[in-house]
Amino acid sequence: MKKTMLLTCLTLVMGVSTQGQTTIADWTFETSQPTTSGPISPELGSGTMIGSHAGAATYSTPAGNGSSHSYSSALWANNDYYQAQVSTTGYSDDIVLSWAQTSSGTGPGQFQLQYSTDGATWNNLGGTYTVLANASPNPTWNVTTASSIYDYSVDLSAATSYAVDNQATLDIRFEDESTTSANGGGVGTSGTDRIDNVLIQDTVVPEPSSLSLLGIASAVGAGFFRRFKK
Repeated sequence: MKKTMLLTCLTLVMGVSTQGQTTIADWTFETSQPTTSGPISPELGSGTMIGSHAGAATYSTPAGNGSSHSYSSALWANNDYYQAQVSTTGYSDDIVLSWAQTSSGTGPGQFQLQYSTDGATWNNLGGTYTVLANASPNPTWNVTTASSIYDYSVDLSAATSYAVDNQATLDIRFEDESTTSANGGGVGTSGTDRIDNVLIQDTVVPEPSSLSLLGIASAVGAGFFRRFKK
C-alpha cells in the first residue's frame, strides 16, 4: 500500500511542471546568415528583424557569441537601430527578452531598448545600457566559446506600464543613443555593432489547481519517506 502510494505521488509530481517557456521567436542567425538590412526571419518561431541606418550601412554575419554567425552592421549614427517584430497574441504571462550584443572599439557604446505596439509611439524599456567592446581585455566573440558578459535579459512584463502582452504587433528596438564608442572615444564610420541570439519567450505558469495537486503530491510523498525511515 505504501509503495503504491509513493509511486502514485511520484507520478503526479513528475507529470506537473511548475512553469514552462514557449518560444515566440529566436534569431540565432545560423540559418539566415544576414548580409542585408532584412527583413530576417527567426530560426525558430515567427516574426521579422531588420536593421535601419540613416547612412548607407553595410551588413555582415561574422562570428557570434559562441556560434558561427551573428548580425552585424557598420556606419552607426544616433537613432540607428536593430528592430525585431513579433505577435504576442494569446500570450498574457511573463514575456522575456534576451540577447547578446557587442561593438568594435569604435562602434556604438550606448543603446536604448524601446517598444511599440502601433509602430508610431515608442516607449523606453528602462534606461540606456552599455555595450562592451569586442576586444581585449574582454574575450572576443568566436565560434566555439560563449561569454556571458555580453548577455542581456529583460522581463518585459515586470512593470505594469509595459503593455506587451496579447498584442497583434510588438516591435522592439535596440537603438543607438550616443556618439561615444565602446572604447570611450567617438563612434567611427567603420565601427561595427553585432547582435546575436535574440530570443523572445513567454513563461507559462500552471493553473492553481495544478499547483495544488503538486503540493499535495509532494507533501504525501515527503510524509511517506518520514514514516518509512522510522
